[in-house]
Amino acid sequence: MRERRQERREQRQEDGQEFGRRGTATKYKMREKLVSFGDDFWIENEQGQRAFKVDGKMLRVRDTLIFESPQGQELVKIQAKMLSIRGQMRLERSGGASTVVKKDMINIVRDHMVLLVEGQPEIDIRGNLLDHEYTFSRGRDKIAEVSKKWFRFADTYGVEIEPGADDVLILAATVAIDQLSHDMG
Repeated sequence: MRERRQERREQRQEDGQEFGRRGTATKYKMREKLVSFGDDFWIENEQGQRAFKVDGKMLRVRDTLIFESPQGQELVKIQAKMLSIRGQMRLERSGGASTVVKKDMINIVRDHMVLLVEGQPEIDIRGNLLDHEYTFSRGRDKIAEVSKKWFRFADTYGVEIEPGADDVLILAATVAIDQLSHDMG
């Protein structure tokens, strides 16, 4: 047991050294395929500290993921309505603008989604969504990148978010994209 803890500690240190060496962006570490309704998982910051919790709730009419602070405060509710258009999830913040992550219906390839926040310019999400190699862009400006290249483990990927972007929104959208990608795949 002690050896296993030491291995995990060393891996976190190595991951921290390898993860996105690009200046001022905020970096987070996520595990893939751990996002499922009924399960919980933690998103860690680059220091290996728990930054956010995703709590998977099973409800009768819709599946819900609750994106929480480490103290358990609800930040975003991620919902997939069972009887709605396939390929979209709603992100609800209390008092926040209406937000939807959806598959681009015009694009036949599954590597393009959009993040629509009421009253703001559309955020374009492009790349290999299933393999966690994609970017979030507003116009020509990249605001976040998701990649596995920063980690050795196959089930781990990183999210690097540029200063000024909404970390909670980008991370919640990443969770929704993971869910949508696996549902469509």
